[in-house]
Amino acid sequence: MNNKIRVAFTILSFLFLAGIIFYPKIKPLFASNVQGGNPAGGQMMGPGGQQILNVSGFLIAPVQMNEMINSSGSILPDEEVELSFETSGKIVGIYFTEGTRVNKGDLLAKMNDRHLQAQLLKLQAQKKLSEENEFRQRSLLEKDAISRESYDQVATELQSMEADILLVEARIAETELRAPFGGIIGLRLLSEGSYASPSTKIVRLVKISPLKIEFSIPERYSGELKPGFPIEFRIDGIDQVFRAPVYAVDPKVDINTRTIVVRALYPNTKEELKPGRFTSISLRLAQIDNTIAIPTEAIIPEMDGEKVFVYKAGKASSVKVTTGLRTEALIQIREGLGFGDTLLTSGVLQLREGLPVMLDTLVKN
Repeated sequence: MNNKIRVAFTILSFLFLAGIIFYPKIKPLFASNVQGGNPAGGQMMGPGGQQILNVSGFLIAPVQMNEMINSSGSILPDEEVELSFETSGKIVGIYFTEGTRVNKGDLLAKMNDRHLQAQLLKLQAQKKLSEENEFRQRSLLEKDAISRESYDQVATELQSMEADILLVEARIAETELRAPFGGIIGLRLLSEGSYASPSTKIVRLVKISPLKIEFSIPERYSGELKPGFPIEFRIDGIDQVFRAPVYAVDPKVDINTRTIVVRALYPNTKEELKPGRFTSISLRLAQIDNTIAIPTEAIIPEMDGEKVFVYKAGKASSVKVTTGLRTEALIQIREGLGFGDTLLTSGVLQLREGLPVMLDTLVKN
């Protein structure tokens, strides 16, 4: 029994040592069988043992390319002001309803001006007496009954009286709060009977037709935007694309962000949009028709430029290219490729000049 065990152990040891010795030699045979299965994206053997790479192709055809800038911005009112009185005093009247429309010049609030009205009545009475005195003196001067100096003194008193009246009327106007432009009145911050000063805010007035669309673009595009340039913008929650022309471009670039501020004007005639909302901006800077555009991942950068691989007679062929306009997914090719060429888009890092390839898929743009 012990002899049988020793014989079996000897045979197993021999087989184990033989496996260690001969495995490196037979391993390539197993690898060749696995490669013969030709998994997707792998390699297969061609005539003479030459490897063939499975790749995807892109058939080049004329396309239209648009250079777009996407930005974010805010909606601003055309005009906005926080109204306050020009003088101090007690508010005796508020004549607007919150959230309603007012016209330019409408009286919104009034301060106590009884003492000023009294001064005005006094000056108006004195002015009437001065006018009669001036008329008599002028008649006497025409008859050479008085000197020119006497008349000038009376005329000066009348002019001074008129100036005092204008001054009091101006002070009375300061007790009135009027709308500087037409718009929608906000929520009032004070009530009748409150004491207000020039620093006391009474109410906000906002003009929302038209609206300003403010956004920023990179400084390199600052020379391409001029007044009248069209933009498109979208607002969350509204399934509509709005359009507006640019009306102003800031003449100075922000040194911190290296951007330049641009404003467009949206009519907002129906007042469907409200100021203060966030908006997404799209600008189409250029449009190129019938050009060559390829996926950006097909480009291979080199020290002396850029190249791509194309499919020619079952092999990969490298081509130097000159690029142009870039978008998020595509890049324009100005020189190097032509319509009808088949661009190789997969296995780019494994490709080399003259390598046999097999097209798994062919995409048409």
